[in-house]
Amino acid sequence: MASLLITRMEGGSGRRVPDDLIVEEPMAIELDDVRVSTTMRTPGHDFELAAGFLHTEGLLAGAPVTEVRYCANGSAVESGFNIVTVSSGGLAPRPTARLTTTTSSCGLCGSASLDDLAGRLAPIDPTGLTRFDLSLLADLPDRALASQPLFDATGAVHAAVAFDSSGSVVIAREDVGRHNAVDKVVGRLLLDGALPASALALYVSGRASFEIVQKAWAAGFGTVVSVSAPTALAVDTARRAGITLVGFVRDDRFNVYSPERVDHQLRNDR
Repeated sequence: MASLLITRMEGGSGRRVPDDLIVEEPMAIELDDVRVSTTMRTPGHDFELAAGFLHTEGLLAGAPVTEVRYCANGSAVESGFNIVTVSSGGLAPRPTARLTTTTSSCGLCGSASLDDLAGRLAPIDPTGLTRFDLSLLADLPDRALASQPLFDATGAVHAAVAFDSSGSVVIAREDVGRHNAVDKVVGRLLLDGALPASALALYVSGRASFEIVQKAWAAGFGTVVSVSAPTALAVDTARRAGITLVGFVRDDRFNVYSPERVDHQLRNDR
């Protein structure tokens, strides 16, 4: 975080006070020393972010992660950049570099279609999924609050939290970008050898965009919960993937967008 002096207006008068602001900085991601992308992110858990990004974008193609490290090439143009290199021992397909910066709010923004995604990922096997009670899904936003210290301090970050079926937090990460927070969670699971995440539910503090559901699908989550609305493409993706997608989780209410109707996985006498 960065602390700056600001003018706070209250009751028609202003006073100078310190205010904590979240830091947003660029980070370049490389796979086997080939530059893949540059993303704007909140510093912290950078290795998880890089590994998770490469996994959810399908760039590892099942290859193992043998090493993750920071790399400084000394270029004046890139001074101030953090560069993270993920190594697969040359087993991953040679990646194609992206020409534009991935923003903290957008993820892949139109660069991949649902058909392309479905061609890469098989629908999630429902027989191996853990079922989550409706009452527990409704409680996830409150349970996630304790794992959002940066949001408490700044109000400017998103959270992604992996929960088990008892409602316990398994992994929680915060970032200025929704998709970055998810990639950090996925990266931690990947580096721990805990994918696919079929026994976990993924909670996100923002809207459920196509990119969020895409990343959940790649990680094997069977349930995605959001405090806000999904996009139409996110719903289509969840239905294609076999993911239970729940949105507008507030108080004791929420909407189930996928599957089309509440099925056996979600039935619960409340």
